[in-house]
Amino acid sequence: MNRLKALGSGVAAAALAFAGLGAAAALGSGQASGAEPAAAAAPAALSSSWYAAAPYLMPLDNNPPSATAIMDATGLKAFQLAFVLAPNGGGCTPTWGGTSAVSSDTAVASTISAIRAKGGDVSVSIGGYGGTKLGQACSDAASTAAAYQQVVTKYQLKAIDFDLEEPEYENTAAVANELGAAKILQQNNPGIYISVTTPGTAAGTGWFGTQMLQEAKSIGFTPNNFSIMPFDGGFSGAASQTAALTAFNGILQSTFGWSAATAYAHEGFSGMNGRSDSGEYFYQSDFQTVLNYATSHGMGRFTFWSLNRDRQCSPPDNNGTTSGTCSSVPQADWDFAKYAVQFAGVTPPTSPPTSPPTSPPTGGSCAGVPAWSASAVYVGGNEVSYGGHKWLAQWWTTNEVPGTTGQWGVWKDEGAC
Repeated sequence: MNRLKALGSGVAAAALAFAGLGAAAALGSGQASGAEPAAAAAPAALSSSWYAAAPYLMPLDNNPPSATAIMDATGLKAFQLAFVLAPNGGGCTPTWGGTSAVSSDTAVASTISAIRAKGGDVSVSIGGYGGTKLGQACSDAASTAAAYQQVVTKYQLKAIDFDLEEPEYENTAAVANELGAAKILQQNNPGIYISVTTPGTAAGTGWFGTQMLQEAKSIGFTPNNFSIMPFDGGFSGAASQTAALTAFNGILQSTFGWSAATAYAHEGFSGMNGRSDSGEYFYQSDFQTVLNYATSHGMGRFTFWSLNRDRQCSPPDNNGTTSGTCSSVPQADWDFAKYAVQFAGVTPPTSPPTSPPTSPPTGGSCAGVPAWSASAVYVGGNEVSYGGHKWLAQWWTTNEVPGTTGQWGVWKDEGAC
C-alpha cells in the first residue's frame, strides 16, 4: 500500500513527486522556525474521549493547516501529530519524519503550545507507512522505550499512538520492540493513553495484524485500543468498513477472551477521508455511517487520515487523483473533522464562532494590490492589502485575518502602503 499517509520530509523524492508535493517549507499557524522555546507548554487536562477522537495532522509537511483555526471552526480539541521515526542516517533516537531531531525541535513544540493555549492537546504518532521505525533501529524493547520516552518527556505527552505498518509490520523483532516499548511507557507514565493502529482487511486484519495481537497478549500488554485502517484494501464505502470492524471485533474476542462489548471498548477505526491512495472513495455520508456504528457499539476510537487533506481540491475531484493536501471530494473545509468532534461527545459549531470583517478598517487598501477577502483561498506568495498595509501569504490559508495570526502566522506584514 503506497499511501500518502507517510509522505513527509523523510520520504523519497519519487514518492513526493507522485503526490504532487514537495517538502513543506512553510509552518502552520502557531509554528516557529527556531526562535521559540524547545519545550511545549504544559498540557491541558482532556478526557480520554478527545485522545480517542484526535485526527492525524502532519505539522511539518503536506501543507499543514492551522491547528488553531481548525479548533475555532469545529470545536476540535485534540490532534494526532505524525510521524516520529528513526533518523534516516541510522540510530536509535527520535526524529520527525526521519530528518528533524526531536531533541532540538522548536517548530512542532510551538504548534503544540498554540494548541494547548486554546485548551487543546496532542498525541504523537510513531511509525506510519514507510521510513525506518525505531523498533527496527533500536536493539531491544528497553532502548526503543527510552527513545520514545524522550518524546513523551519533551512534549509532556498524555497520549501516544503506535502506528505499526510497512515495512516494520512484517518484522517480528521490530514489532516485539514496539509493543514491548509501549508496555514500558504504560508502566512508567501512569495514565498515558496508548493506541495501536494497524492495517485493516475485509477479514478485520491480516496475518501480520493477528500476529501483532498475539504478541501483545504474550507480553501482557493491553493498550487503550487496537485500531484498524479499513482502506487501501479493496474497500468501497461505509458498509465494507463496518463489516471489517465487526470481523475485527471477533478477532479481538478470540485473541483476548473478551466479550463483544469489551472488545468494542478496545477497538478503534482509523479511516481516510475522500479518495484513498488506491482510488476508493469515502464521503461525508460514509463517515456518518461509520460514526453511527462506532457510537452504537461503544467503540473506543474514531479517527482519520488526515486533517491536511480535510479541505476541497481545485478542481474538487483533483482530476481523479489522490492528494496529501486535499480530499478529492466536494466538501467544506474541516467537514470530516466534525465527525471526530461528535465522537468525542461534542456538537460542532455550524459556523466559525466569530466572523472576521470582510472589509479593511480605517486606512483603506493599497493601490494595485487586491484587498483581502474572508472567502478567498490564498497560497504562499499571494499578496493582499488590509488595514492600510500590504501582506504576503507564507502558505495556504483562508479566512485568517491579516495581523491577527502573530509573528509566526501565515501573513507577513510588508509595511504600510
